[in-house]
Amino acid sequence: MSQPKPYAFKNYLSLVKFSHTIFAMPFALVGFFLATQYHSYDFSWKLFALVVLCMVFARNSAMSFNRVTDRFIDKRNPRTASREIPSGVIHPRHAFLFSVINALLFIITTFFINKLVFYLSPIALLIILGYSFTKRFTILCHFVLGLGLALAPIGAYLAVSGSWSYLPILFSIIVFLWVSGFDILYSLQDVEFDKEEALRSIPAVFGTIKARVLSAMIHSAATFIVVKAGILMDTGYLYWIGALIFILLLIAQHIIIKPNSAHRINLAFATLNSIASLVYAIFIILSLYY
Repeated sequence: MSQPKPYAFKNYLSLVKFSHTIFAMPFALVGFFLATQYHSYDFSWKLFALVVLCMVFARNSAMSFNRVTDRFIDKRNPRTASREIPSGVIHPRHAFLFSVINALLFIITTFFINKLVFYLSPIALLIILGYSFTKRFTILCHFVLGLGLALAPIGAYLAVSGSWSYLPILFSIIVFLWVSGFDILYSLQDVEFDKEEALRSIPAVFGTIKARVLSAMIHSAATFIVVKAGILMDTGYLYWIGALIFILLLIAQHIIIKPNSAHRINLAFATLNSIASLVYAIFIILSLYY
């Protein structure tokens, strides 16, 4: 077998599923514009660029680290055996180096934002990198993933303001519940494999029916917080249009998913959730301007 080529950058974009950045990035922008428009902090293109870079670096580091730590599991799983590391496209050592470089770039970027974000950056990395180990010993793995992505709104808000506020925390809670709920559904396609490998996903431990019920309950809680945030913001009808679309797409993924259909699970995971995140964020930001 030929040696992997570490310079094939497109392979690294595939490794980290760069297109899936759309899940958390829109909510980071929500946090940013909550600070500049809702709470009237100064807008800065330089700061905007730094926040975007932080999101990219943090996600690249977390995803590549996850692929390295899961490489043996991925190789045994028919669904993931074709990924870049188990298939030999990228060497684990190169992927780990990619993760380290992105982690360092993330920390360096936060240094140019403000002291609070810089001091919190190692904690953020601990959460998003630590997620990779959680499925081996706790059913809370889905919630650790949710927590990692939930750092986006509050992190972007802190980048602008340097101080805490109730409203961006609410949006972080929305992201936490939304991601945790859909990650449980995503795990439905690996139930039998997770059981064989003693991996502690909620569907593998409690079964598919209970997992789906729990996911629905979590997304119901997310819906409540979406409504609560809209009432507190009181920015008008544009917010509620986005909120309604977001909620309907949450409901839709529960309707279309079938545990034995990888196609439907991926449709819900990649398509519906991407649209939900993007549309909701766009309408939130528009509601802050009009």
